[in-house]
Amino acid sequence: MLEIKVPEVGESIKEVQISRWLKQVGDFVEKDENVVELETEKASVEIAAPEAGVLEKIEFADGAFAKVGDVLAHLDPSKKPAAVAAGGKQSPGGEGDQLAAANGESEPALANWVMPAAQRMLDEYKITADVVTPSGPGGRLLKEDVLKYIESKNLKPAKEAAAGSEKPVVEKPAAAKPAAQLTAVKPAPSSQPVAAGADGNRREERKPMSMIRRTIASRLVEAQHTAALLTTFNEIDMKPVMDLRSKYKDKFLETHGVKLGFMSFFAKASVEALKRFPAINSEVDGNDVVYRNYYDIGIAIGGGKGLVVPVLRNVERMSFAEIEQRIGELGTLAQTNKLSPSDLEGGTFTISNGGVYGSLLSTPIVNPPQSGILGLHAIQERPIALSGQVVIRPMMYVALTYDHRIVDGREAVVFLKTIKEVLEEPARLFLEI
Repeated sequence: MLEIKVPEVGESIKEVQISRWLKQVGDFVEKDENVVELETEKASVEIAAPEAGVLEKIEFADGAFAKVGDVLAHLDPSKKPAAVAAGGKQSPGGEGDQLAAANGESEPALANWVMPAAQRMLDEYKITADVVTPSGPGGRLLKEDVLKYIESKNLKPAKEAAAGSEKPVVEKPAAAKPAAQLTAVKPAPSSQPVAAGADGNRREERKPMSMIRRTIASRLVEAQHTAALLTTFNEIDMKPVMDLRSKYKDKFLETHGVKLGFMSFFAKASVEALKRFPAINSEVDGNDVVYRNYYDIGIAIGGGKGLVVPVLRNVERMSFAEIEQRIGELGTLAQTNKLSPSDLEGGTFTISNGGVYGSLLSTPIVNPPQSGILGLHAIQERPIALSGQVVIRPMMYVALTYDHRIVDGREAVVFLKTIKEVLEEPARLFLEI
């Protein structure tokens, strides 16, 4: 019996949360096939089976917490996929009989093999196996085959909950599994809803905080308690950038295969400002200040399970197209919880764009141990005075929160003014199109 354990998933990470089991007790798992998805304080990781075999026992339920080195599940490499009669003719002497013999079966096996996960889906939708075309080796019917059939027929589960019923959702292994296997699972902290009031509407539900959310909370509190944070504001006339994007967007897309967004302008402008004011690109380490001559900029992204800040490395060396491509890649990984710890580590400065959610003005919190964060906001048309006349221009408020221990107010104000000047005259920046 092989043990599947929580591996070392990153420096200083000692605890993980079971995000979801990709396989259930009784499922046959191929070598290097992912079995469980874990959530760390930084990202999600998938754990693969070290050998092919049948998943015999699961030790932790979805949502439970485990420590590095804990045994998550037990895998029996001596077992092969179980044979299930699914209609059709017997095939004496064929692959089916060989698999049956390996499992100690005395009766001839059938050419159709229904894998456990596929059988559960068949039962759930009340489908007979003979109507689904198998695609697995030796005529085995896979879960993917059943799912394809369900989608093609637009079927719904046969046992949908009755309208108005409110039962806590609990993950269960297949009904055919022994009850003893259920008792062995270590449950996650209680998430059952409190009983409804007389009117049936007042409910409460308690759920454990996810690893990523716990990390976000602790780091935000750490920033407030350890740094002397102050925020300064300015506003930017976005018309020059918007006109430039409008003029070159088609050519940029044709040349580089990616759309030209605002973030690449702000990333490049930030590098120019950081070069002039290196204290904002530094960090406090005890009684020392560590200055960097490289610019790794974190881009705050709303991921599937909370805000994450993946890092663009060496932005000073990146073109506009490379910045846009990398942001797109990181955004996709964040939405699917596929960011690796290395994607989130480090960073010398952060940009957070609350404007995509409609924020007009905010005071972002520094991501420790960094010393500065640039907050972007919604673009709104507003009347401004320009050359002695009142005109309507697309304006954006920007905010810089900085650590006042090593960044003076004058530096912060002029830093933000530099961002403004560069973006209001974007011809200074090289688009490489």
